Amino acid sequence: MTPAAPRLAPLPVREWGETTRAMFRGHVKSADRYLTGEPDAPPMPGILGVLAHHTELASAWLAYNGLLLERPTVDPRERELVILRVAWRSESDYEWAQHVRTATALGVTAEQIEAVRYGPQAAVWSPVQRALLAMTDQLLDRHRVDDATWTQLERYFDSRQLIELLFVAGSYLCLAMVFNSVALQPDPEQEERS
Repeated sequence: MTPAAPRLAPLPVREWGETTRAMFRGHVKSADRYLTGEPDAPPMPGILGVLAHHTELASAWLAYNGLLLERPTVDPRERELVILRVAWRSESDYEWAQHVRTATALGVTAEQIEAVRYGPQAAVWSPVQRALLAMTDQLLDRHRVDDATWTQLERYFDSRQLIELLFVAGSYLCLAMVFNSVALQPDPEQEERS
């Protein structure tokens, strides 16, 4: 559960320096829409406001995460199942809400999103989806994938994709820890984790 008040509030855009604004423009496609300061500008996503507290780290993170999201080797729907499982298991309301929207836009069904809560044993999963969720649980529980699950994953993914999947799970666990620790509040258009 997200506490009612943030420990570290997102830095308002009006307080961003030119270095932060330039970094943001270099990494976020729709940056200018957020940075206009106009009354009809979309609200800045909370994660970007939190990252604005540390421009150099934000630049490195956005470049790295952009690779995972914009040039994936893994089907984005499969990536989103991993991220949703991390978000659910880590109780990250912010990450859950963000990625329910992303997954839905990619065609992940409401039934599948609901089943993420129950993990790999849910009846809705294909063998590859079951393996992805088992991988995620094993990484969260034991910080490694067991031999049986790894063998199953090798049936569906090449070495490059396997590395990417491990990084997706680890990266979004890192983000969940940040979100939970700073008590990042849901963005206005996000729904609460239920």
